[in-house]
Amino acid sequence: MPEDSRTTISLLGIPLDLGAGDRGSVMGPAALRIAGVPDLLEELGYRVVDRGDIAKPDPVEIELPGNAAERCNHLPHIAAWTQAIHDRAYEVIREGGKPIFLGGDHAMSMGSISAVARHCADVGKTLAVVWIDAHADYNTPATSLSGNMHGMPLAFLTGEPSLRPLLGERPLVPLAAEKLVLIGLRSIDKEERRRLRQANIQCVDMGMIDKFGVSNMVEQVLYRIGGKNVHLHVSLDVDSLDPAVAPGVGTTVPGGLTYREAHLMLELLHGSGLVGSLDIVELNPFLDHRGMSARVLAELTGSLFGQTILGTNPL
Repeated sequence: MPEDSRTTISLLGIPLDLGAGDRGSVMGPAALRIAGVPDLLEELGYRVVDRGDIAKPDPVEIELPGNAAERCNHLPHIAAWTQAIHDRAYEVIREGGKPIFLGGDHAMSMGSISAVARHCADVGKTLAVVWIDAHADYNTPATSLSGNMHGMPLAFLTGEPSLRPLLGERPLVPLAAEKLVLIGLRSIDKEERRRLRQANIQCVDMGMIDKFGVSNMVEQVLYRIGGKNVHLHVSLDVDSLDPAVAPGVGTTVPGGLTYREAHLMLELLHGSGLVGSLDIVELNPFLDHRGMSARVLAELTGSLFGQTILGTNPL
C-alpha cells in the first residue's frame, strides 16, 4: 500500500563519487545518517522509512555521439549508476512518501531527478526544480573543462542529446526551462553562461542575493515555478554554502550562503507547500572538519521539512 505522501519520508542512499574530481563523497550517505537526518525528521513528526543504499552497479557499454565519450570521465560507470539510481528511485517514489536521496556527488541527480520527472508525468504533476549550488552543472561533454560528470547533470536533465544515452531505453522527461531555477551561483564556465542565457533558465547568483536578500529572491523563484499541481524537487549541493559553514566538499568556492541565509531559503521553500523530494549532494566526509558539514546539512534538511526556531508543527 502506498505511503502517506504528506507524513512519510523515504531515505535512499546513493554512494557515488566517480562523477567528482575528488573521491570521498561515497561516504556521504552514512555521514548524513550519523549526523541525525532520520532522527531529526522523526522528531518533526514524520514516519521515516530508510530504503538503504543502492549497491554499486557493474559498468555498462555506452556510446555517445561524436567524440563525447572521450570527454567524460568514468563514463561506463556513471551510465550504470544513472540507470540503477533511476530504477530504484522510481520504485521508491511510486511507493509513496517524500523521497530524500542521500549522496553522493551531483552526477547522481541524473538518475534521481529523471525518476522524479518520470513519476510526475505518470501522475499528471508538473515538476519544478530548485538547484542550490555554487556551480551551474550545465556543461556538456563538448564544453566541460574537466570531463567530470558531476558538472553535467542539468544539461542531461534538460535534454542534451549527447548525454541522452546515459539512461538507456528508459524514458527521459526533460525539465522545462521555466520550471528550473539555479540559486547560489558563483562559479560558472564561460560556455555554461552562454548556454544558460540561450535556454532562458533563471539563475540567482550570490550577487543578487547580496543585493536583494534571500526572502525577495525566493519569493521571485516561487512566483516563477509555482502553480497548481506542482511537485518541487530541491537539489542541495553542500558547496552552495560558504566553506566556513561547510568545508566538507571537494569544490569549495568562497563567498557562499551563510548559515542563516541557507536556513531561511529552505524554510521559505517549505512554506510554499510544494516540496516533494530532495537531493543532498557532494558531502565529502574525508574533507570535513569533525562532522561539521554533515551536521549543517542535517539541520538544513530539517528546515526544508518544517523545523523553525520556534519549533512550528511542520505537518
